[in-house]
Amino acid sequence: MVEELNERDEKIVQLLIEAGLNKNIARVIVYLSKVGEAISRDIERAANLRQPEVSLAMKELKEKEWVKERELKKKGKGRPLKSYKLTMDLKEIAKMLIEKKREEIRKMEKDLEELEKLVGLK
Repeated sequence: MVEELNERDEKIVQLLIEAGLNKNIARVIVYLSKVGEAISRDIERAANLRQPEVSLAMKELKEKEWVKERELKKKGKGRPLKSYKLTMDLKEIAKMLIEKKREEIRKMEKDLEELEKLVGLK
């Protein structure tokens, strides 16, 4: 039985999206932060994503070095199973996103103040 995202998890997903993450990446990160390590099929089910969406999210997460992948030995023929695990915890990821968003806000505030001065509002 795959543990699904609960109401608290969904709220975290929404806030991560508002902080600038892609929806699928946010869902994958929250799920992996809950379970520690998971195979793609379990991520698909728990995060309510299709296989291509999980693959694209994993590609981006590996590029950011936020997730590591390992192959699991499988009996018989066919593609090997891949297991994924975050390389940092959710707090670290959230902290990075928060700092980036706060910097954007500071820049926007500065730009708005300059605009106010230039058009004579201040």
